[in-house]
Amino acid sequence: MKRFLIVILAILLCFSFTSCSGKGQNTVIIYSSAEQYRNEFILSRLKEQFPQYDIIVGYMPTGNQAARLLVEGEKSECDITYDMEYGYVDKLKDAFADLSEYDTSKFEDDMLNADQKVLPECRNGGCIAINVEELRKRGLQEPENYEDLLKPEYQGLISMPNPKSSGTGYMFLKSLVNAWGEERAFDYFDKLSKNILQFTSSGSGPVNALVQGEAVIGLAMTGQAVMEINNGAPLKIMYFEEGSPYSRYGIGMIKGKDERQCVRDVFDFLNTTLVAEDKALYFPEKIYKDVDFEMENYPSNIKYADMGNDTKAEKERLLEKWVH
Repeated sequence: MKRFLIVILAILLCFSFTSCSGKGQNTVIIYSSAEQYRNEFILSRLKEQFPQYDIIVGYMPTGNQAARLLVEGEKSECDITYDMEYGYVDKLKDAFADLSEYDTSKFEDDMLNADQKVLPECRNGGCIAINVEELRKRGLQEPENYEDLLKPEYQGLISMPNPKSSGTGYMFLKSLVNAWGEERAFDYFDKLSKNILQFTSSGSGPVNALVQGEAVIGLAMTGQAVMEINNGAPLKIMYFEEGSPYSRYGIGMIKGKDERQCVRDVFDFLNTTLVAEDKALYFPEKIYKDVDFEMENYPSNIKYADMGNDTKAEKERLLEKWVH
């Protein structure tokens, strides 16, 4: 009798929570590394567009998402990956569906993934952000180049994300390696570390420190700095001669999941409509050839840094040398 009840319970659980039910067959699970406010917008739009589907958007940091997909592979519960950093794609390409059938002619050439495993979704640019009020209070001049950040008067007043835990931190490291050469770039960050208040664990850390008045200069995300400026924070965005470093992010489907109609429908809507809506609202930096987005206080005609050789192997090699 006890064994019979266990079997019945297992059957009921199957019908309640798995693809044994109609709901399960129409469930689409998205792993997203986008900010929570963006995830909320994406989920609301998807539910509006596809009321017949049960859509779940689960947040996890990029590194965590990549590590999980690397372990789970094609057996992952994930159907669609959103906001996946390109640096991880080469390690995950065996788990991703082939997207070569999709027309990518609308995208900027430098946003394309050579393996055609993800479609462009976001360019996340970096800037030098300063708190102009705190700078004036302390009687300090605005920096004009990276070398200025080494001045002793900025000691303990600069915030930067740690490249080992933050894609934003890594893009600053990589941009200077490409611009100056590896030896000079690492020597520079060794010197800069003496002026760093804190190497933050996330890319949002520097702007948070600026808003709180703990730092006066931050190696920061442009999008986040603009959002705080529009909220009234006394921040200013600057770019140095080397240009704005940036990371590229894309959307993809897990191999085999692309054969499910509900997954294909959601992915296609992301690609054709929702990615553009997200850019218009939150991250307007250029990913399309013929479409430009404008946002209040967002810089235009941004000069981008050289971010070539942006591979997982190169990232791992450079981070092995990072000691801070």
